[in-house]
This record gives sequence, C-alpha cells and structure tokens, in this order.
Amino acid sequence: MMIRRLAQLFLGLFLYGLSIALMVRADLGLNPWSVFHQGLSDVTGLSLGTIVNGVGLLVLLIWIPLRQKPGIGTIANVFMIGTSADICLLFLPPLDGLWLQGLCLAAALALNAVATGAYIGAGLGPGPRDGITTGLLRVTGWQIRWIRTGVEATVLALGWLMGGTVGLGTIIFVLTSGPLLQIFLPMFTLKAPAALTVSRVPSSS
Repeated sequence: MMIRRLAQLFLGLFLYGLSIALMVRADLGLNPWSVFHQGLSDVTGLSLGTIVNGVGLLVLLIWIPLRQKPGIGTIANVFMIGTSADICLLFLPPLDGLWLQGLCLAAALALNAVATGAYIGAGLGPGPRDGITTGLLRVTGWQIRWIRTGVEATVLALGWLMGGTVGLGTIIFVLTSGPLLQIFLPMFTLKAPAALTVSRVPSSS
C-alpha cells in the first residue's frame, strides 16, 4: 500500500508541474500562486521552477508558528512541482493561435484537478501552501473560505504587481478548481491508517 501511495504522490506532483507549464504556455492567465511565482521569477531572473521550489521551502517556515508538521508528501511537494514545471517548459514551445491556447488552458485546468486529487489523495502530507490554510484555520478559528480567499487574493495581488500573468484563465481557474477537485479527489483518495491521516485542504500551488 505504501508503494501505491508513493507512486500516486510522485505522479501527482509531476503532473501538477506539467499543469503549471501548460498554463504558462497558454498565456491566458495563471492560478493565483503561479501568478505570484511568475512575477517573482520576472523580478529575480530565476526560473519559474526554482521560484516554485524556493517559495515552497520558505513557506514551511510559516508552519512553525502555526504548529504544522510536514509529511513525506510535504517535502516531496517542495522539490518536485517546480522541477517538473521547469522540465516540461523546456519541451513545450510557445503557442500561436487563440484556439490552441484555449485547448492548452482547458487541458491544464483538468490536469491540475487530477494532479491535486492524486497527491492529496495519497494521504502523505499536505503541500506547503496547503498548510498555511489548515494552520490558520486551527489557530484563528476563522471560516476556511475566508482564510483561503485571503491568502490567494494576497499572493495574486503581489504577483500581478510584479508582472505575473493575470487573465481569463485566472478567473476560470478560481471558478472551476473547486468543482473539478470535488470530482477527482474522491477517485484518488486512499484510505489511510490513523498514523497517516492528515488535514486535506487543497491549494492552487
């Protein structure tokens, strides 16, 4: 069972990176966290994947006052998503034509939901950005929708100010990520032993 969990985790994380790369190539708007990552990449000159991994590592520091504990999936998330995004961007050329960009965006949105369902469903620990939401939920007692909205609105605004791509794809992602995840998460959720049970609150990575 652990081999199945690990395989699902790593495949899900790789596919999540691929979904980010597809959204970048579609060039119609990124998800909130990717807007932040892209903006920071533009400002620093570092690759998008390097920024994704670096931000994930820094976010783990916020877990300390929130009393969050990382799992195998948390550590793998930090190093795999950005790396896979960079690798996929090397092989995905820029797109020319709105219809092709639209198809690429649709594929990215669907793949993102599948990938998120897979890595969260493996039950080996939430991603670094997920942990901010679950930690604030426990510490503050606020409603999760306001915490999630506040976090993502903040990173979206910062990313936009730094030059990240905000567009129709961003709006579509915000509106569809929840419903799509509701479809795919149950498909991939594995029944975990008590020792592996974690809080599962998805994020837009």
